[in-house]
This record gives sequence, structure tokens and C-alpha cells, in this order.
Amino acid sequence: MPRDKTENHEKIVEAAFDEFKKYGYEDASMRRIAAACGMSASGLYKHFPGKEEMFSSLVKPALDGLMDLYREIEKEYFDDLSHTGKANVSNSKGELVRAMEYIYDHFDEFELIICKSKGSVYENFKHDIAGLEEKVTLRYMEEIKKNGISVKKIDKKEFHLLVTACIEALFQTVTHGFSRKEAVHFAGTVEKFYGPAWKEFFGV
Repeated sequence: MPRDKTENHEKIVEAAFDEFKKYGYEDASMRRIAAACGMSASGLYKHFPGKEEMFSSLVKPALDGLMDLYREIEKEYFDDLSHTGKANVSNSKGELVRAMEYIYDHFDEFELIICKSKGSVYENFKHDIAGLEEKVTLRYMEEIKKNGISVKKIDKKEFHLLVTACIEALFQTVTHGFSRKEAVHFAGTVEKFYGPAWKEFFGV
């Protein structure tokens, strides 16, 4: 990419972050972003086909990284079960703290996803994460049973609400502007709170 185009792209990214942070996805204006960069709207569209693609370019890399971390932690749990034959639902791997540290490493991106994404394909982000956590946990419970470990029969509606509450609590740190130190400490608190509760809930 030629230098002048690279510089223009960097200006657009900076202006786009400012625009989405101030107005949110729904009310953000491509024309205002173009004006902030000192270029025409048609010039802006040479870089991004539309507002949706622009917003996605800002947040998707950080979100993809979070999903990579999630899969890494998921693998650790399943590998441990395979090697030891013992169930673990106590957040002993510090996954919530690790996730929070990652989120605060990419705070600007997650602030857009969590607080400013209404009207975009990312507006149901927290719901989607909770749904993924439910599926993975239930699959883990099935693996536990295959290892001959007894698991309580659970009410899936209750399980859904509990997982949703946990995910919502974590991301409230971004909504309420917690500092990194406060957010990481809170993630540890949530781990301590939910760890024994999950063990009781599943009876393992």
C-alpha cells in the first residue's frame, strides 16, 4: 500500500474510532468520518464499502483473538479431563481473569462491541458468548459422564440464566468504566463466587 494511502487509512481508522465511540454504530456518519479525515465521502468508500465493514474492521481482530483464547482454555479443560479423569468446573485455570486481561489489552475495541454496537452484527455479542459457554459446558458435562462421574440433572432454563448473569457481570466492567486493575480484580471475585456454585449446581 503506498505511503499516502497508508496514512489516509490510519487517519480513517482513528476518525472511525472517535465517531463510533461518540455516536455509536447506528448514528455514526460516514460523511463526518470523511470530513474528519479531510476527504470526500467517495474517497472514504475506496477504503471501506460501508459503515458495517468499517466497524467490523475495527473490532473483529480483537474479537477473533478472544475466541482463540476461549478455545485455548476450552482445550485445557478437556485435555485435563482426558488425562486425569477428574471433573473441574471451579474456574481453577483463571479463565475469567485471563479473558479480562485480554479484553483490557484491547479495551477500545471491546468498548465499541459492548457499548456502541447496537444496529450492527455485533449487538448480540454478550448473548452469543453466553450461548457458546452453555454449549461448551454441556458438552464438557457429557464427557464427564462418559468418564463415569455422576452429574446432577440440571434445569437448562436456570443454567441459561446463570451463564447469562455471569457473562453480563463480567462485561459490566467495560460499561461502567472500571480501570484495568479494578476489572481484573473483579474477574477474580467472579471466579471465586461462581466456582463453588458451579460445583454445587452440577454436583461434581
